[in-house]
Amino acid sequence: MSDAVRAAVQVGPRAIEIREFPRPQVGTDDGLLRVEANGLCGSDVEFYKGHLRRDMPAFVPGHEPMGIVEEVGENAAERWGVQPGDRVALEVVIPCRSCFDCLTGNYQACRNRVGGHGVTPVEVAPALWGGFAERMYLAPGAVVHRIDNTLPVEVAAMYNSMGAGVRWALHYGQVRLGDTVLVLGAGQRGIAAVIACKAAGAGTVIVTGLQADAHKLALAREFGADHTLVVDGDATEDAAEDAVERVREITDGRGADVTLELTPMAAGPVTDAMQATKHGGRVVLAGIKGGREIPVNTDLIVNRALTVQGAYGVDAKAMAEAIALIESRRFPLERMHTHTFGLDDTAHAIEVLAGEVPGEQAVHVSVHPDL
Repeated sequence: MSDAVRAAVQVGPRAIEIREFPRPQVGTDDGLLRVEANGLCGSDVEFYKGHLRRDMPAFVPGHEPMGIVEEVGENAAERWGVQPGDRVALEVVIPCRSCFDCLTGNYQACRNRVGGHGVTPVEVAPALWGGFAERMYLAPGAVVHRIDNTLPVEVAAMYNSMGAGVRWALHYGQVRLGDTVLVLGAGQRGIAAVIACKAAGAGTVIVTGLQADAHKLALAREFGADHTLVVDGDATEDAAEDAVERVREITDGRGADVTLELTPMAAGPVTDAMQATKHGGRVVLAGIKGGREIPVNTDLIVNRALTVQGAYGVDAKAMAEAIALIESRRFPLERMHTHTFGLDDTAHAIEVLAGEVPGEQAVHVSVHPDL
């Protein structure tokens, strides 16, 4: 058993290097994970580019880790309900489990948390807090979910994106049987939202994307989207579709019951979301805008009696429901996975997901440290 653990460390914008760290020692209250895979999402791209927390000290990225419990202390095993050999998925937040927020179920607001998986600096011992590493420290406060060992690794690694689809659409959006849902953004979380909506019995699901998202829109249709709209265009292509007008046409002027705004770094879709939603409908904002202030016409919210909900991460309830949906094997989720990379190619993996590598059409991308 090696005493050194290799990990990818982000040391600055677009700067990732491979380092070795001592293997963490495990006591009665913590554990050690052998990372099988870590899924990537838009937040990884924005961290990599330096759009989020530009001055952050060096850290091991990767906030969607899953793998095999390699060591676990007696108290931790009882707390988490796991034993060595179990496959588990981790939540990002590492709460203290003892403050008012934690004890009242609002643990994502914990003010005493160590940090989180994929964002804690390496200067915080034992450094291995992120999923882009061969091994990962399981702190006493970690929120751990068991997941079926027999699932393909790439599919199991979708637990976070599926959790986002469940929480944003069903918990925040409150999608009901027969609802019309507009999903602005055709990334993996947009597709996951389509799956969650269809599993909940939504009547009509409309998804928007760009010309470059043709492969994603095709997948959205495969997973049940009833309409897909291309919202950009140029002189040599078909004209861009106006999402608001098309939603009104599809709904006979009523608008969507629920709209999910999932686009990264774009301001226009926020207003589109409010204009395309029915009077009294719900708008869920989950698209990261890199800290920029986005103009909002509050009269739209008032006069249309809209409920606007910010979406923060994935909590335990959504995670459990998403894992159950994955384990049901009801949907061919392997169709979403497009790229697998080893630890040495972490930076390239992020660039592929970001659409920066010509010829690559990415949807779900994961880094597998043992490759």
